Amino acid sequence: MSTEFLWYIPNQVRAGHRGEPVAADHNSLDTLTEQARALEDHGWTGALIGTGWGRPDTFTVAAALAARTERFQPLIAIRTGYWRPAQFASAAATLDHLSGGRIRVNIVSGLDDLAAYGDSEGDQAQRYARTKEFMQLLRRLWTEEDVTYDGAHFRVSGATVEPRIAPRPGRPHPKLYFGGASAAAERVAATEADVQLFWGEPLADVAERIARLKALSAELGREHPPLEFGLRITTLVRDTSEQAWADAEARVAEMARNNGEGWHDHRRAVAVGQQRLYDLQARGDVLDDNLYTAPGKVGGGGAGTTWLVGSAEEVAASLRRYQALGITQFVLSDTPYLQEIRHQGERLLPLLRAPAFETA
Repeated sequence: MSTEFLWYIPNQVRAGHRGEPVAADHNSLDTLTEQARALEDHGWTGALIGTGWGRPDTFTVAAALAARTERFQPLIAIRTGYWRPAQFASAAATLDHLSGGRIRVNIVSGLDDLAAYGDSEGDQAQRYARTKEFMQLLRRLWTEEDVTYDGAHFRVSGATVEPRIAPRPGRPHPKLYFGGASAAAERVAATEADVQLFWGEPLADVAERIARLKALSAELGREHPPLEFGLRITTLVRDTSEQAWADAEARVAEMARNNGEGWHDHRRAVAVGQQRLYDLQARGDVLDDNLYTAPGKVGGGGAGTTWLVGSAEEVAASLRRYQALGITQFVLSDTPYLQEIRHQGERLLPLLRAPAFETA
């Protein structure tokens, strides 16, 4: 499996996301296109585009950016209650056709303002049972004709998606990414996902989860190619280690002064995976060599909760250790987004694409 490096486009209505400079046009098509084209120019495969009620529609943003780029691959985050599977399968197949096979899909089952768009949610078991059906039906609609499916949550009869997904070597359909750390989520990942995404946990914790997911895949009878693993994390890269840590500590101090404004509010109820990140704080502000947990104390959330901090060489060495565990998909980011696309593309990516990394 080849190693791929993606970035993150936050897709936010409000400016100032995670330290991004406040600008009136921060979410305009021109601004987002500039980021997508910079990703192409600096060697990134594409970018995860965030989703959630109260943000611009993620699929629409992805379609617009695909139209304005040539190689950029949007990793489109979607929610199973926001879309119905046949509708999404058709929309995604159309965009995949128009973009020349460039889309990827991140299935999200986490918390959202469900009532705002008419969705409802049962307990955790029900939520992930629905997600499992959604993913099963997507695969069938993308690879079969005249699909009939009668599940507990979704049903279709005689469904054929047009245009058809064009199979490519190693890619029968858009790759399905998935997150979640609960036992219910891991059972879905083990059988249905193409890529399981992890937040920035310590190496030993990631190794434990990879081993558990591989064992679950065997136990539950996975029918697809082996599950891949990905890491979604903030990478704070500076010319020297000293400068990186000084900037990281200054940023955390600023977050504390602003009560985490512009960052995910970690004081509300959180999912199992997010709680795992917050629990790391009890083990120290710095874990492994340079995994910084202090941001989670003052407002970090998701990939903003833990950061890899250091020089390009130090951060590359840390990512190499994750790759040695079996990580093949890296989704990195830092702010200012455009500046860091270029900076890390020039300083970090060449180290990550070096033969020593690819064979680690």
